[in-house]
Amino acid sequence: MPKVALVTGSNKGIGFAIVRSLCKQFNGDVFLSSRDAGRGTAAVESLNSEGLKPLFQQLDINDPESVRAARDFFNEKYGGLDVLINNAGIAFKNADTTPFGTQAEVTLKTNFFATRDMCNEFLPIIKPGGRVVNVSSVMSSIALNRCSPELQARFRSNDITEEELVGLMERFVQEAQAGAHSQGGWPDTAYGVSKTGLTVLSRIHARKLGHERPADQILLNACCPGWVRTDMAGPNATKSPDEGAITPVYLALLPAGAGEPQGQFVMDKKVHPW
Repeated sequence: MPKVALVTGSNKGIGFAIVRSLCKQFNGDVFLSSRDAGRGTAAVESLNSEGLKPLFQQLDINDPESVRAARDFFNEKYGGLDVLINNAGIAFKNADTTPFGTQAEVTLKTNFFATRDMCNEFLPIIKPGGRVVNVSSVMSSIALNRCSPELQARFRSNDITEEELVGLMERFVQEAQAGAHSQGGWPDTAYGVSKTGLTVLSRIHARKLGHERPADQILLNACCPGWVRTDMAGPNATKSPDEGAITPVYLALLPAGAGEPQGQFVMDKKVHPW
């Protein structure tokens, strides 16, 4: 049975560049996925014109039925998944006048809660020797450092549970909606907090894999792709999408038997202190 890799939110931007790179380097089937089948199919055709052969899977990480349908597909067709790259994410522009409470709710819905749902559905079907990469952001580290000392201590602790983390993310949304997030110890960046949550979730899930499936040698890490020229970051960013794909792909292709990095936050292929 061939190996198989899935990249979420990969019809454009960094995700698209990750699929391109995996098609050249990964020994197996590579699935490009997107919410919109038309955009996804067009992206596949674009890579076909470069002589690459990705496959397509419709997947909206905000739709639990879509997530479960994709999980069932990979389980039935491939007996699981070898590489999962959780790349799908959203950000409001700095100039956006949407109320901060709404930005908090919408941003965390995708970047934290939906990505968590992806992990909870897909981690059980990750095969031994598998690799999971959560595309976070350096903003997760910046936002962490702008949190209150009490929040920083929880987010850095090695005993925070997934339930506690979920409660804190829900609290941020509630306090942002009430206009009370600053008093609650939170920074003024919904995107940053969503990615702090994702990096901490990655640490929790890696720890859990170490306890529950130690023999399976699955490596799970969060990373920052860098400041990349995409619809999200705009035209002034310093990296091309292909450059942004380098660290996520490096983590996806860590050699068999490697024990690290595990549960780390990685930038430019280096572990960054959390």
